[in-house]
Amino acid sequence: MIQVREYAQLTTDQTVLSSLDLAIIKQETFDWLVELSEKESYGRFITYKRPQYLQLHSYVGYLESPCGEGIEILPKTGLGAQEPDKSRDVLCKMLRSTLNLSHKEAQSASLNRMNLPIHEWIYYQFLYLLKELVASGLRFDYQRIEEESRFIRGQLDIAVQQRQTVGRAHLFHIRHDVYHPNRLENQLIKTALDYVQQHCRSSENWRLANELSHILEPITSLREPLNSMPKWSDIKILQSYRAIKPWCQLILEKLNPNFQKGEHRGIALLFPMEILFEKYVANYLQRDIEAPWQLTTQASSKHMVNDQEGLESRFQLRPDLLISKERKNYHVLDTKWKLISSNENNFSIEQDDIYQLFAYGHKYLNGCGDMMLIYPKHHQFEIPLECFYLAEELRLWAIPFCIETSKMVIGEWVERFPSLS
Repeated sequence: MIQVREYAQLTTDQTVLSSLDLAIIKQETFDWLVELSEKESYGRFITYKRPQYLQLHSYVGYLESPCGEGIEILPKTGLGAQEPDKSRDVLCKMLRSTLNLSHKEAQSASLNRMNLPIHEWIYYQFLYLLKELVASGLRFDYQRIEEESRFIRGQLDIAVQQRQTVGRAHLFHIRHDVYHPNRLENQLIKTALDYVQQHCRSSENWRLANELSHILEPITSLREPLNSMPKWSDIKILQSYRAIKPWCQLILEKLNPNFQKGEHRGIALLFPMEILFEKYVANYLQRDIEAPWQLTTQASSKHMVNDQEGLESRFQLRPDLLISKERKNYHVLDTKWKLISSNENNFSIEQDDIYQLFAYGHKYLNGCGDMMLIYPKHHQFEIPLECFYLAEELRLWAIPFCIETSKMVIGEWVERFPSLS
């Protein structure tokens, strides 16, 4: 398996020296990546740099080409250039938070020590939760059965029975209900389990998948599971299913995008790091904020161009996080998955980000208040920067967020953000 970091280059040139930022891949994998990136369902996750070279964008996850070559893409965390295990731990922690999985349900320390790629870790999360679900008991449902029988059971289908030939008059057409585990939610889980059993390479995962497949044998798999996923019920009796649902959906949607076509053309498990980091920070801030403060994600009530004199409002402004109280906006927060430095000119903060926050401040805070740019903490950015004044009463704070502790580093900004203190 090949290991690289986000923004790494992939090449078919056999003369280069491999590293976390440059990897040699097969020509078949190269062609497959180009084809995959051109599909609308994925978007452009790579750029064609020059002949024989591709550059990854800010996506992480796992890719496996039809020829069997696997590529694990880890986040560029700044935790150490040659410590991929730490980078994988960061990614796993973010995925657990994004999928709202509690720490107790996500215990997999023993598996992390086995140095498995991210897709095998996801397989394990799904199998572990399925094992817990089976132990607590699968939910059954009544299934309507229509069949021909020597004995009457349930209801007799009189209309069909009247058309019965003389030679089959001793058989009855009946309808009856059977209490069976073959309900939609179990069928989706069984379909995901079949996929995991077929494609996992970890002996531990395969053993557990094989054991569970025997237990779920009475349940039928679905040919087109992606069409049925939105029909997953969330009623009270299925409360025990809520933990496994996101992992089941992840396997069916991400790991096998060609599931409905009935073919295995590689694995494409990709996550944009900007969105992962944004959701990760939002989840932890949501736990800290108490009433009457409210945290809104992706607020969209303001525009750069307002509706005046018959003109339509245009250019919607969507800050990542907006803190309000009693319907009044107090703070704007925006997350950036970028490694800035306290020692470089302008701290490596991009000018476009300042323009963006300047617009947020004037539209959401009327040009008066405090805003925050949240960056991941690393060895070159460990303490908050001094306040930036975008206007006389409009302040911007650049704060490091520690992924290991899931907390923002404390500084002078605390006095300005009572909702977060």
